[in-house]
Amino acid sequence: MKSIQVAIISDIHGNLTALEHVLADICQKGIHQIYCLGDLVDFAPWGDEVISLFKQRGIPCLLGNHDERIAFDYPVVPLTHHDAVETANRDIAIAFSKRTISPENKLWLSNLPFELSLTFKVEGIFKRVLLVHATPASNEEYLFEEDDKGTVLSELARRGMDVLVMGHTHHSYIQQFSEALLVNCGSVGRSKEADRKATYTILTISADSIMAEIQKVEYPIHAVADAIYNSEIPDFYADFLLKS
Repeated sequence: MKSIQVAIISDIHGNLTALEHVLADICQKGIHQIYCLGDLVDFAPWGDEVISLFKQRGIPCLLGNHDERIAFDYPVVPLTHHDAVETANRDIAIAFSKRTISPENKLWLSNLPFELSLTFKVEGIFKRVLLVHATPASNEEYLFEEDDKGTVLSELARRGMDVLVMGHTHHSYIQQFSEALLVNCGSVGRSKEADRKATYTILTISADSIMAEIQKVEYPIHAVADAIYNSEIPDFYADFLLKS
């Protein structure tokens, strides 16, 4: 039976090393379609290089909330789930991105779409996939596995979508409902899962189904942590990566 495979990545957060290892893994699997759900910047030293790689590779990408803040120089608003220590370190890390990402790359970020709707035709059957950074309503809303999905499922049914793929939470999951398949593809560069491995998703689309698989990729995480320690980004973000 014919099928189409698509790789979906998200939440790079300036971690060029993790991104390169994930792209190599996707290439090794022979997958040629790649989409990114955004948040290319902040928390590792290579935000500018990550953006340049996306531009060079021509990988379609969405506007994550971190990308939007850098592109339009929006103020940093404290988050209720961050304590005082993380809030202070977050301010410093985002200021680093604002200072070091080039005007050309900020302009490129500012033109990224909020969402992408993909329609695949497989053996005469149409399958529709909606890609968002966080939810269809906001690129800042958190939708965890345990959260109620009623509103999102109603929106997907209204729009005739078979699958929703999102990121933002840095926690991957797959949930099949009668209305649609929901997938969080996890984070490439700043996973909050216990193993801290770079995480992405493969969709396999056929005429009778859409299957999702979470992929985990090892990368030299200690080298990335050392680069953060040796940069102007707070040590907080290196310590986080090493808490595996």
